Amino acid sequence: MEKRANDGWNPYLAGALTGLLIVASAYATGNFFGASGSFVRAAGTVERAIGPGHFAGVTYFARYLPRLDWQGFFLIGVTLGSLAAALVSRDFAWGDVPAMWASRFGPGRPLRAAAAFAGGFVMLVGARIAGG
Repeated sequence: MEKRANDGWNPYLAGALTGLLIVASAYATGNFFGASGSFVRAAGTVERAIGPGHFAGVTYFARYLPRLDWQGFFLIGVTLGSLAAALVSRDFAWGDVPAMWASRFGPGRPLRAAAAFAGGFVMLVGARIAGG
């Protein structure tokens, strides 16, 4: 494999900084990183808009009333932070199908989208089973 001119961030430094940030966040707020509850809030927001009567009858949504809380801001921060990191490291690129995926499974978008959705769904279910 040919070495690129810019291999991005040092994974050891990024991991160490993430660890320090997790400790600082837990100390300052009492909350650990995590955002699975935000997805439940998003689903609740959609459900309340589409079927308010059904939404009112689902007690699960009462625990996760739709609102923008620290987890929502966490998701926004992760999104903007990763964009900033990609821009600073000059590694940002638009693309539907990554080269590694295309070399193994072909350039088809539907298969890539289905695999991404399935993987995200499995992660979300696992996070919910584990309590967040």
